[in-house]
Amino acid sequence: MEMRVMTDGKRRKSLAVAAAVLGGVLVLSACNDGDKGGAAAGSPTPPSQSQVDEAAEAAKTSKAQIVIAPKTGTQNASINNDAKVTVTEGKLTDVTMTSAEGTKVKGEIAADGLSWKPSEQLERATVYKIAATATDAEGLEAHENSSFTTVSKANSFIGNFTPEDGSTVGVGMPVSINFNKAITDKAAVQGGITVTSSSGQEVVGHWFNAQRIDFRPDKYWTEGSTVTLKLDLDGVEGADGVFGVQQKTVTFKIGRNQVSTVDVATKTMTVTQDGKTIKTIPISAGSPENPTYNGQMVISEKFKETRMNGATVGFTDDDGKGEYDIKDVPHAMRLSTSGTFIHGNYWGPDSIFGSANTSHGCVGLNDAKGAGDPNQQAAWLFDHSIVGDVVIVKNSKDKTIAPDNGLNGWNLSWADWKAGSAV
Repeated sequence: MEMRVMTDGKRRKSLAVAAAVLGGVLVLSACNDGDKGGAAAGSPTPPSQSQVDEAAEAAKTSKAQIVIAPKTGTQNASINNDAKVTVTEGKLTDVTMTSAEGTKVKGEIAADGLSWKPSEQLERATVYKIAATATDAEGLEAHENSSFTTVSKANSFIGNFTPEDGSTVGVGMPVSINFNKAITDKAAVQGGITVTSSSGQEVVGHWFNAQRIDFRPDKYWTEGSTVTLKLDLDGVEGADGVFGVQQKTVTFKIGRNQVSTVDVATKTMTVTQDGKTIKTIPISAGSPENPTYNGQMVISEKFKETRMNGATVGFTDDDGKGEYDIKDVPHAMRLSTSGTFIHGNYWGPDSIFGSANTSHGCVGLNDAKGAGDPNQQAAWLFDHSIVGDVVIVKNSKDKTIAPDNGLNGWNLSWADWKAGSAV
C-alpha cells in the first residue's frame, strides 16, 4: 500500500470523510437487519476499500513525542540556555524560538536530530516562545509549543568578582565577590560557589556582610599555582523571590611570591621574592597626626598616574588635617578602599625619604613628576609589582586596618575567617 503524508488541511478533510464513511457503516449495519435482498431504501452506499484505507491512514498520529523546557507558563526562567527541546521516537525538523517582540533566538538542532537549544544567552525579564516540529519513522508530523518568561532584574542577583579570568596575580589576592542585592540565604549562595587551587590548599569563604563574600586559604596562595572559581548560582534563591543567574568558571594564575614590608619606625621598605630580599627602599609613611594603618594589605589597583583629593577621604582645612588635591600622583597602587596607597612622591624633598614620615597616611617613595623616570624608587616598585602582591605595614602608631577595607582579609586569624563561613 502506498504511504502518503498529508498536510493538515488534507488530513482534516480525510478525517471528515472517515467519519462519514464509518458512520455509513454503522447505519448500514443497523438498517439492513432482516433485509436479505440488499440495502434498504434510502441507505447510504457502502464505503469502498480505498475509502476505508484512506480513512485509516488519516486517523494515524505521529509517534514522535516532543518535550520543551521550560514548561509553558514558567516564570523566573533561567537566562543561561536552560531552554531545550528534545524528542523521542522521531527527529526534530524545525524549531523556532522568538521573543515577544519577534526577535529570533539563534539555535541549532543537534546532528542526531534529537535535541535543540539556543546558542546565545537569553535576556532577563523577557517572554519567549518556542514552536517545534518533529517527524516519526513514517513521516508523520508532531507539533509542540511553549511560552515562558525569564527572570527579571528585580527578581535576580549577580556577583561581581575579582580577579579577572585569565589574569596573573600576587599570592595575597583573595577571590572577592560583591552581590548587587542583599543575600539572606547565605548558605544556599555559598553552596553554589567553589574555589579550588591546584596546590591543594584548603579554601574557605568568609561573609563580611550580606553582599560580600571573600575566599582565601590559611596562608598566602602557593606561587605558580592555578586557582579556579566556579559560580553555579543559576536558579539559586539568594533571598525571597530573588534568584541567581550566573553559571561561570574562572581561572587565574598565582605569580611569584612578592611581599613588601614597610617599617614605619625605620622608614624603610624591604621587598622579598620567594623569601629572598631583592631591594630595600627608603620611604615616608603617615605623619604622627595622620598615621598609616598597620597590617597586611593587598594591592588591588595600579595607576601610572592618578588624582588624589583629600576631600574625598575626609581631609579638609576646616578639620585641621590639611587639605590637598594632587592631580598627577605617579606610580600609585591602592591598598585600601578608604584611600591608602603606596605611591610616588615628587613634591617632597629627597631628604624626607628614610628620615621623616610626612604623608596623610599613604606610603610614599621618591619619584619624578610625570612618572617618566624609570630610575626612581617608586617606578622600580611599580614595575616589579602586580595586583595581588602583599604590602605589610608594621610599627605604626595607628590601628590594624579593618579586614573588609580593601582586599585585606589576611588580618583575620584562620579561626575567625572560618567562623564567617555559612557552610
